[in-house]
Amino acid sequence: MLTNILIAGVGGQGIILLSDVLGNAAISSGLSVRGSETHGMAQRGGSVVAHVRIGEARSPLIPRGRADYLLALEPLEALRYLDYLKEGCLAAVSTSPIPPASVHAKVAGYPCVEEVLEELSEYAEVFRVNALKLAKRAGAVLTANVVMLGALSALPGFPLDAQTLRESVASRVPPKTVEMNLKAFNLGREAVKG
Repeated sequence: MLTNILIAGVGGQGIILLSDVLGNAAISSGLSVRGSETHGMAQRGGSVVAHVRIGEARSPLIPRGRADYLLALEPLEALRYLDYLKEGCLAAVSTSPIPPASVHAKVAGYPCVEEVLEELSEYAEVFRVNALKLAKRAGAVLTANVVMLGALSALPGFPLDAQTLRESVASRVPPKTVEMNLKAFNLGREAVKG
């Protein structure tokens, strides 16, 4: 069985870390994994996407229309990759927007997050997560990516065990932040499980 996970967000959100954590957890579970990242203007807050394919896959890139799961760390970025989602896709989406520089420069506007999520819900089953609020509860806004990983892990049918993911998180973050990141992971799981 092959599971395709698309992770979308902007530079600086820790998307590459999430890709590594998922890959390590898959290997620890005895599963094959392939992945690829597109960094774009990562250092300037530009679009970043990672493809993670768990199971037997020839290519590290998810074909259009084949993503089983979408993990969106920024709501508007979720819309950028709609053509990758397959029917029945499950999407864990942060409701915390990160407006691009053009919005700050008043060159462009940022749409209403509710409208973004409504449009996305036409293509996937959306699980909303206030990642920023939960990351603050965990101890640092920088853990928002791990909050979202926890949310992803709680989605129906997700192939990786939560404990294996926790172990992978603990092995990939700085030792002094392990406890905080594990709290963030658990808060993300709770947000989806309700």
